[in-house]
Amino acid sequence: MKQIIALLAITFLITHAWAQAGKQVSLEDILVKKVFVQKTAIVNSMNDGIHYTVKEGSKIIKYSYKTGEEEAVIFDLGKIEDSPISSFSEYTFSDDETKILLATNKKPIYRHSFTAEYYYWNSVTKELLPLSEKGAQQIAAFSPDGNRIAFVRNNNLFIKNLKFGTESQVTKDGEKNKIINGAPDWVYEEEFGFNKAFAWSPDSKFLAFIRFDESNVREFDMTVFDAGGSPKDVPALYPHIKTFKYPKAGEENASVSVQVYEIRSKTTIQVDAGEGSGQYIPRISWTPDANDLVVMRLNRRQNQLDVLLANPYTGGSRPLFTEKNNRYIEEDFLNNFTYLDDGKHFVVVSERDGYSHLYLYDLQGFEIKQVTKGEFDVTGFYGYDPKHEIFYYQAAAESPLRREVYYISLDEKKKGKLSTLKGVNSALFSKNYDYYINTFSNTATPKLITLHDRNGKQLRVLEDNSAIKKRVEEFNLPGRAFFTFKTSDGVELNGWMLKPNNFDPNKKYPVVMTQYSGPNSQQVKDEFRVSWNEYLAQQGFIVACIDPRGTAARGEDFRKITYMQLGKYESDDQVEAANYLASLPYVDGNNIAIWGWSFGGFTTCLSMEKGGGIFKAGIAVAPVTNWRFYDSIYTERYMRTPQQNPDGYDDNSPITNAGNLKGNLLIIHGSADDNVHLQNTMDFTEKLVQEGIRFDMAIYTDRNHNITGGNTTMHLYNRMVDFLKEQLQ
Repeated sequence: MKQIIALLAITFLITHAWAQAGKQVSLEDILVKKVFVQKTAIVNSMNDGIHYTVKEGSKIIKYSYKTGEEEAVIFDLGKIEDSPISSFSEYTFSDDETKILLATNKKPIYRHSFTAEYYYWNSVTKELLPLSEKGAQQIAAFSPDGNRIAFVRNNNLFIKNLKFGTESQVTKDGEKNKIINGAPDWVYEEEFGFNKAFAWSPDSKFLAFIRFDESNVREFDMTVFDAGGSPKDVPALYPHIKTFKYPKAGEENASVSVQVYEIRSKTTIQVDAGEGSGQYIPRISWTPDANDLVVMRLNRRQNQLDVLLANPYTGGSRPLFTEKNNRYIEEDFLNNFTYLDDGKHFVVVSERDGYSHLYLYDLQGFEIKQVTKGEFDVTGFYGYDPKHEIFYYQAAAESPLRREVYYISLDEKKKGKLSTLKGVNSALFSKNYDYYINTFSNTATPKLITLHDRNGKQLRVLEDNSAIKKRVEEFNLPGRAFFTFKTSDGVELNGWMLKPNNFDPNKKYPVVMTQYSGPNSQQVKDEFRVSWNEYLAQQGFIVACIDPRGTAARGEDFRKITYMQLGKYESDDQVEAANYLASLPYVDGNNIAIWGWSFGGFTTCLSMEKGGGIFKAGIAVAPVTNWRFYDSIYTERYMRTPQQNPDGYDDNSPITNAGNLKGNLLIIHGSADDNVHLQNTMDFTEKLVQEGIRFDMAIYTDRNHNITGGNTTMHLYNRMVDFLKEQLQ
C-alpha cells in the first residue's frame, strides 16, 4: 500500500481565472478545471553533461545547461513523412543517443505497469519503425549497445534485433495467472514499486530476468458489472468475474527464480539465488564491469536482505553484502543501493544507527565509512561525483517538515547545503554533476524550478508557477499554519491547520481532520498544495492534519513503533489530536469529524471506535478493516504473518472493535478495487449491522482504488461534503 497522496488530497490545483477577486472556489474548479496544474521540469540529462533534452509537444529539444538556450531539435514527429503515429507520451535514448524509443497508446494495467505501442527512431537512417506488429508491448528497453530492444508481451520476454528487424522469443511458458517472465506480479509491483523485472548486462551479452510462478498463489474473484460510463451505454445482462492472483497475508506467494539468457548461444540458465515462496527477489541489476549479476534477496519476514553476485555463465552466486534489521528493512533501501562511478565502491542507505544514512563500501563488501551522520534522516541519494569526490543527497536535517539538498566529500573536508530556500527541495543533477535543477516549494510558494551550477549558483529560473500563486490570491484561499502539541504520553506531534476566511477567534468552528497515517508517510510537510481542504475551509470548517507516530522523517524508532500492531498508535494519536483541538477556544468540540482514504480509512474507523465519542462523524474511503485481507508483502513487512502475530491483526482491527464505534460513519468503496478489496467494507459493515450500529454507505460500481472515471470524482466529493455539512451542525 503506497502513500496515495493524490487520493488523500486530490492535489489538482486551481485553474480558473475569476474576474472578481476573492470569489470562492468550487469543487468543480478543483476537481474538473485542472488546466493549471503546477508545471514541473521533466528533463533528461545528455551524456556530455552540458546539455539536456525536453519533450515539447511532438518535439524533443536539446538545451544548454550553461546558457539555457535551445541548441537543436533532436526529433520532430511533425517532419516525418507518412509517420505511423501522431503523438508520443514518453521517450528513451539508446546509450549512444543515436536512437530513440517512443511510447504511444499507453494503457494502464496496475499502478506502475502499462501496455504501449512502441516505435524506435534511428537518427542516422532517419527511420521511424514499430517495435513489433504482433501486439502491444510492455517495458521496452534498449540494450546498452543500442542494437536490440527487449520487451514483454503476454507474460513472455522478447528481443527485437534492430540491425536485421527480426523478433525472437526468449521465453515461451508465459501464461496468465500462472507464469510471468520479465515483469513483476501484482504484489511485487504494488509493494516493491517497480514494473520491469529484467536487466541488460552492460556489455549487451546477457539479458537477466525474474520468472514468477504464480501457480500456487490463491486467486481473488471480483465481480465486474460493466455498467458503462454514460446513460447511453447498455449494461451487461450478466456480470462477469475478473480473476487474478492475490497473495494475502500468510498465504503462499509466487515462487521466483532468476534466469540469465545469453544472446549469442540463445541459452538460458538459472541463477543460484534460492527459490520458492519463502523469499523475495525485489531487484536485479549488474555490476558496472558486466562480470556479475547483482541479485537482491529478501527473506519473507523482510528483516534480512542479501546482495548476491552471480556468474552469468554458470549461475553460481556468492554473497556480497547483508543488511539486517530487528524490525524490517525499509523499501527505500532497494532503490538506494548504488554502484559509484569511480568503479571502486557502492553506497547503501541504512537505518543501523537509528536514522537513515549513507554508508560506503568497497567492491568486496567491506564497509569503508559512514558518510553522513546525525539525528536526521537522509531521504534521497542523488549520486557521487568521482571527479570532485562529492556525495549529493537530500535530507530532513533542519526539520521533519522540510527537505534540503546537501553535499559532502569523501574526506568530509567539503560539506554543506546547496539549497537556500526553506521548504521542500529536491535536485536533479546532470550526468557529470556540473549542473543541477532544484525544485522548491513551501506552503506559500508553488513549485519554483531553478537551474544551478555545481557550486549552487543560480543560473536561471526555469519555471516559477506564478500563475498558480495568482489564482490562489484571486480565490482568497486560506494559508496553512503549522502547529505542534504533546500527547498524554509526552510525544510531540506535528500538524497543520486551515482556518475559514474571515476567521473570528471568538467564534467556535466545526473541525474536519484529514490524515493518512500509514508507515513512513507524511502529510504534514512544508510544501505547496491546494485541494478540497481549501474548499472545506471556505465552507466554514477548520481543517486540520496531524502526522501520528509511524510517519516519516523522525528517525527509525518513531517510524517503526507501530511494528506488529498497525493502527494502535496511529489511532491513539488521532484521538489525542481531536481532544487537543477540542480544547482550543475557537473549536466546537462537539462537532469534530475525521476522514481518510485507504490506510487513512482504516485509521478513521479505528479512531472512531477508540475515541469515546470525540468524533461526531467520520468518512472512511476504501479502508482496510482487517490486515488479514490485505496483501502479503506490505502487511507482513509491518505485522509478520497472521499465524505469527494473531493478536496484532485482531486487536486493532475495525471489525473486531466494531461494537465500540461512536459517531456517524460514511463508508465508501469502489466495487472493482483490486488493491483494498470491497471485502473489507462488506465484512465490516456486516459486523456493524449485527452490533446494531447505523452507518451510511456508498459503493461506486466498477471503480478501482482511485474511484475515478466520468462524473465519479465529482459525485464522490459532493457526497462527502454534503455528509459533513449534515453532520457537523
